[in-house]
Amino acid sequence: MSGFTQSHLGHSARSARRALAPSPWTKAAFIVLALAFLALFLFLPLAAVFSEALRKGWGTFVSSFNDTDALHAIKLTLLVAGIAVPLNTVFGLCASWAIAKHDFPGKNFLLTLIDLPFAISPVISGLIYVLLFGAHGWLGPWLAEHDIQIIFAVPGIILATVFVTFPFVARELIPAMQAQGNDEELAALTLGASGWQAFRRVTLPNVRWALFYGVVLCNARAMGEFGAVSVVSGHIRGETNTMPLQVEILYNEYNFVAAFAMAALLALLALATLAAKSLIEWRVASQLRADERQPDNTPLHKLAKL
Repeated sequence: MSGFTQSHLGHSARSARRALAPSPWTKAAFIVLALAFLALFLFLPLAAVFSEALRKGWGTFVSSFNDTDALHAIKLTLLVAGIAVPLNTVFGLCASWAIAKHDFPGKNFLLTLIDLPFAISPVISGLIYVLLFGAHGWLGPWLAEHDIQIIFAVPGIILATVFVTFPFVARELIPAMQAQGNDEELAALTLGASGWQAFRRVTLPNVRWALFYGVVLCNARAMGEFGAVSVVSGHIRGETNTMPLQVEILYNEYNFVAAFAMAALLALLALATLAAKSLIEWRVASQLRADERQPDNTPLHKLAKL
């Protein structure tokens, strides 16, 4: 009787899944709709950017980057990203570890502060720094007395970029660390590991792909940030213009080939970021399959063998 019941339940479950499954026409309609959306809002604009950038030939495209202002904009963008991303990585690791592994007064308030750049306009973010460090800001007179310039200079661009990008790493790490729990760290401490060893050899390996994913997203936003940087930069050619600002200036001057060439370079950097994101996702899936096949290959087991 039990065998008949199990067979009947299995048949009922398969029937329910077939009933809930969409029809082939429905699946085809959704696929076509998704492809049409991507073509209209992603592939077509990208194709237009590269088409305009190469409209006068490859030689003109390459020569667009020989301009001194263009080269400075590229270098400044890479410099700002190279400083903002490591700072946000350190902050994200510290904040996510504190939030996910410990309870303390003000924990929810810290989470709210981390989400703040998502909630306010980047332009407002830039205005905050103008209010603090501008010539007529709260700290402006003191900075002027000590010959320190933040607004309309590289430090202001870095500060604005750090502000608008600091949630990305933390927001990727917090769920990963919360899902991990504290059991493995406690076991590592029981085995004689120090707190730093437990973090380096257990916590960090378990969240490394979430960390890389957050760094990739943070880097993409840092290189493409426009609003906050536009407010604090002053649009000084050859000094404070990043790549997005350079695109705007060239376009407003009707130098369309150079503007779209710079935009194409930004798009290539974005595509490289997308490729890195896809690689990370593939590596995560591969690592999960490997851990399922070899349960002893976890960071805690490796630590126990030392």
